Amino acid sequence: MRGLEEIVEDAIAEYNKYRSPEVEARLLSLSNGEIKIKFGGSFCYTCGFYDYFEDYKVILEEMGLKAEISSIEETDEGAIVTFKISEI
Repeated sequence: MRGLEEIVEDAIAEYNKYRSPEVEARLLSLSNGEIKIKFGGSFCYTCGFYDYFEDYKVILEEMGLKAEISSIEETDEGAIVTFKISEI
């Protein structure tokens, strides 16, 4: 069985494959069932800024992880989003 870190990294690669360079995800930390991802790029702010984060959540779930967004910290360059893993 694949480990949590491998799944998270694979999900980031899948996400970036289709959304970069407009938006790129980068893992900041992974601990205690929480994943912090930095989303940066040019974003389309009028097209559903938060949808970009939901897209990553969907990819995680397609890879077998049940995840919820627990916080979103908007930054000048994008956002830092914390996902809580509730099931592996």
